[in-house]
Amino acid sequence: MPQLILQPGKERSLFRRHPWIFAGSVARLDGRARPGDTVDVVAANGRPLARAAWSPQSQIRARVWTFDPEETVDDAFFKRRVAAAVARREAIPGLAGQDGLRLIHGESDGLPGVIADRYGDTVVVQLTAAGSDKWRKAIVGGLHKATGCARIYERSDSEVRKLEGLAPVTGWLFGEASGTPLSIVEHGVRMNVDVVGGHKTGFYLDQRDNRLLTRELAAGRSTLNCFCYTGGFSLQALAGGAASVLSIDSSGPALASAAGNLALNPQLDAARAEWREADVFTELRALRADGRRFDLVILDPPKFAPSAAHAERAARAYKDINVLGFRLLNPGGLLMTYSCSGGIGLELFQDIVAGAAVDAARDARILRRLAAAPDHPVALHFGEGEYLKGLLVQAD
Repeated sequence: MPQLILQPGKERSLFRRHPWIFAGSVARLDGRARPGDTVDVVAANGRPLARAAWSPQSQIRARVWTFDPEETVDDAFFKRRVAAAVARREAIPGLAGQDGLRLIHGESDGLPGVIADRYGDTVVVQLTAAGSDKWRKAIVGGLHKATGCARIYERSDSEVRKLEGLAPVTGWLFGEASGTPLSIVEHGVRMNVDVVGGHKTGFYLDQRDNRLLTRELAAGRSTLNCFCYTGGFSLQALAGGAASVLSIDSSGPALASAAGNLALNPQLDAARAEWREADVFTELRALRADGRRFDLVILDPPKFAPSAAHAERAARAYKDINVLGFRLLNPGGLLMTYSCSGGIGLELFQDIVAGAAVDAARDARILRRLAAAPDHPVALHFGEGEYLKGLLVQAD
């Protein structure tokens, strides 16, 4: 097997069980390896450390499959890892009976570059790294065996594949599309899921618990949902008895889907919902100029900082949107604000929101820190996995 020899001292991160090996840590590769091939990772002094997937075009030059340098990486290895990830979800009581569920969460499940989400009897898999791409057949076979799903769809079309030198891949891997729209029920609310053309794998499963919290907070409150996409937060606010819900998104098709999702739920009062197609930043300034105020403001913007290199520019955007959010809050109002940018850590995000409150001349306090649902675990040795962070803030 080819050997990836590390620079002196660069083995320390592997002793801490961090699964990424960056280009600057590599001294050389002894032997020949194609993208995705398994290589033995060896310290400068010759000590075997791990086995990893080689990715010569990425700055993350290798991703560790196993920290046991003697463990065989083969089809059986991936089927065991997939089965273990699925079993972990089954052991969490709060996830029992969920129609929509993340089954594999990349590095935190010991499967770098693998995302798998289940929507009813359909599993959507996303392979984002050279190693996971190479082992596609074993991973998909493991998913089918562990879940008994009727169909598996691949959504390997994220931008990160370009960094690995991989072309986008989409299509049915097992089974085929059913003749009816795919939908899930989340906390009593039915939502359609577009696994072919929707964001991510079709839906934002990571916000499941935060949508439930929105439902619990919304009773009697005028609510503003920004970057609403297909209306997940909006519909939960209506289910919780919100006095009104104004939902804003720049995508007309997303808003059409949101309105369609509302129609799937006749128990919700559609007269309390308004959908508005607009640039969120522009529209919030217009709302402020019109003197509008809200009791609950939800800010769930897209990823402004895909990496730390974009953090400074993204920080300005996050601050701008949070200043606008604070200015639209009634006294005693609640702000639910999020960042899904991996390049923005929790401490920095809190500093940004605090600065926004100062600029908006509002005193405020954190009531709760918010994170992804438990089917999106974060390995203790892989802090980068904690991409979603949020704050529930009350302003005077």
